[in-house]
Amino acid sequence: MTVPVRLAKRLAETRPCSRREAELYIAGGWVMVDGLVVEEPQFMVSEQKIELHPDARPTPLEPATILLHQPADTGMNPGAALQLIRAETRVANDPSGIHMLKQHFLRLVQYIPLESNASGMVIFTQDWRAARKLGDDAATLEQEYIVEVAGELLPDGLELLNHGLTCNGRALPPSKVSWQNETRLRFALKGVQPGQIAHMCQSVGLQVLAMKRIRIGRISMGKLPPGQWSYLMPQERF
Repeated sequence: MTVPVRLAKRLAETRPCSRREAELYIAGGWVMVDGLVVEEPQFMVSEQKIELHPDARPTPLEPATILLHQPADTGMNPGAALQLIRAETRVANDPSGIHMLKQHFLRLVQYIPLESNASGMVIFTQDWRAARKLGDDAATLEQEYIVEVAGELLPDGLELLNHGLTCNGRALPPSKVSWQNETRLRFALKGVQPGQIAHMCQSVGLQVLAMKRIRIGRISMGKLPPGQWSYLMPQERF
């Protein structure tokens, strides 16, 4: 009986590649053991059949950034939102075309979380470049919301929503607010603070019934269904 060894070692012994290249092949999802893809270089094998995909490339994995349509009932807990990111909740026909790997679900960090009563786009990333943009530049990234409201708007309410309101004793910067239909307002604003949109609406006679974020910076959620996710395409930037 063959003594069990790490898959990376066995692959390097049976293919013309280094141990490091073998690890990259495996982590990239290019290696099958008895017909099943195995992505862990430390997986132990003995006499199983090991196959390397003919198109395999030993290239380092690019870090992933994931867009999730978070339902309103998830709340502010990043752990609850993170649990929604699973293989079976990836949106059908993800336009990114990225090959899904187990490595993409490791060390994901959420940035610019939603308020507890809001739904819409949230971002999880492994990419230090996206993390720096979403962290350091969060106050300057424009966010877009669709807000369902009830009540009677003050005569100059729309003008005040765009510019002229205060929050916690400080003047709010200009926003771009317009009616989407008779009960929905579109907000585009920067440096959004928790409770700010509800406070703005209350200041002009409106009550927020629901709130959905549809864009952060240049990235839009599009038609991503609630509870599903997609990859950010490599060429897309916030």
